[in-house]
Amino acid sequence: MRVEFELWHLVTLALTLIGMFTGLGKLLLMQFERRIDDRLGSFTEDSREWRETSRDLLILKAELAEKYVRREDYIRGQTVIEAKLDAINSELRRSYQGGKT
Repeated sequence: MRVEFELWHLVTLALTLIGMFTGLGKLLLMQFERRIDDRLGSFTEDSREWRETSRDLLILKAELAEKYVRREDYIRGQTVIEAKLDAINSELRRSYQGGKT
């Protein structure tokens, strides 16, 4: 069995194959581009959420600094107040005992 092709048959076959591969390549590239765009879109949404969360955290830090006192600072302040009350109590006792004698 012998198969014979003329030159124009081979040229047509080659052009058809090249056209098919080019079309498939373009189709694949469009799908890749669409998927990449979808992923990048989700990244921008995530970055927007991240910025909002970061901003909320900074606001919370500022509120905490204004409204709350650290435990050590509270203890230090209470110690100062108690020392002053003890000093007043000692003065009152001294003046009371001094008046009795």
